[in-house]
Amino acid sequence: MFRFYFLIVISFGYIVYYDLKAKHVLGHKDKYDEKYRYALVRRVFYLIKRNANIRTVSYGEEKLPEDGGYVMYANHQGKYDLIGIVMSHDKPCTFVMDEKKSRELLTDKVVRLLDAKRLVKDDLRQQMRELNVMVDEVKNGRKYVYFPEGGYDDNGNRLQEFKPGAFKCAKSAHAPIVPVAIYDSYIVFGFSSLRRVTTQVMYLDPISFDEYGGMTTRQISDLVKERIESQIAVLEDRRIKKGYNSWFYKKIDKKAI
Repeated sequence: MFRFYFLIVISFGYIVYYDLKAKHVLGHKDKYDEKYRYALVRRVFYLIKRNANIRTVSYGEEKLPEDGGYVMYANHQGKYDLIGIVMSHDKPCTFVMDEKKSRELLTDKVVRLLDAKRLVKDDLRQQMRELNVMVDEVKNGRKYVYFPEGGYDDNGNRLQEFKPGAFKCAKSAHAPIVPVAIYDSYIVFGFSSLRRVTTQVMYLDPISFDEYGGMTTRQISDLVKERIESQIAVLEDRRIKKGYNSWFYKKIDKKAI
């Protein structure tokens, strides 16, 4: 978390400026469309990347559907995951997250700017209401990021169990599912260092409703998880060949000895 606190300190002026900017935009939302608000969030995320010495390498953007809405399902590693996706996804998209965590510093503003959905974990009725809204929005062309693991817990590049219920949104909207593989994102704020961290984001081939429509949400969940897991190995190989985060893995190897 040292990098996170360092980021807050050196970015304090920017935080104050963009907090005031966000308040103004949110207070006059009718004047600022989705593209403007998405661009504003990306400017903030760019500053986070620059000031925290983070680089994200992305692949597969050309595979994203050109028209209509879709849901991106990604593995979850930490606080940086969404930033890595948003910074590599040019078209406006939004996301789903836990209601309690959405109230954290700065996160609340991002949620409101992108009209993201907050899910209350123990309130199934609230979740269903939000799900119905999401389905309508996806049908009308919105793009969502969903983390079907529901959270992260020092799992590194290993995937946790996917929650089948997360896939109800895409199935009800008859929308394409875009699996997204995230690699080394957990290093960013999970370890005390200011050295350059390189994360990787890979957009996989979309899965059309024709392909998954006859499946149960459990089967869809297993399919998406399997495809992401197979790409984690590819990203690991690229990390080794390119030497990404070699300082970190050398440290891990020494501890293992």
